[in-house]
Amino acid sequence: MLLRGVAAELEHDGIVVVESTLFLGDLVPQVGTLTRKAPRAREWEDIRFGLQVARDIGRWEIGQSVVVKRRTVIAVEGLEGTDLAIRRGGELGRGGVVVIKVSKPGQDLRFDVPAVGMTTIEVMREVGARVLALEAGRTLMIDREEVVHAADAAGIAIVAVE
Repeated sequence: MLLRGVAAELEHDGIVVVESTLFLGDLVPQVGTLTRKAPRAREWEDIRFGLQVARDIGRWEIGQSVVVKRRTVIAVEGLEGTDLAIRRGGELGRGGVVVIKVSKPGQDLRFDVPAVGMTTIEVMREVGARVLALEAGRTLMIDREEVVHAADAAGIAIVAVE
């Protein structure tokens, strides 16, 4: 709220505060499969289901990620953050889970952008997760090339979805 107030004051003085992702190009992926491996039909069902769940929990300011398996929510991100939610969900689901990460409805991307990185892929590999679905144009991939390479090596599919 404080940052929004500062931005409003700046904009009142004619200074436009833009989204922090504006000049990040490839670090904010657009729609498509980013890895060699693509999700299978059952995993796409989990992605579609998980997107709806993640958006719903985002309305309540709970978290930005969910872990799903066979259209069942295994874990919801809370204060612990994405990586610990993935670890918990992967362990409870005994592998084969799908991870969905989105921005919250109304999230101000000028100040707060959902992000994934190498630690995310490492945790997914450790728990046998199969797919990472990111909200296209609204999720930052730290060290994108390295993340995609690691996901390919681990057999994890990464997709950016609307």
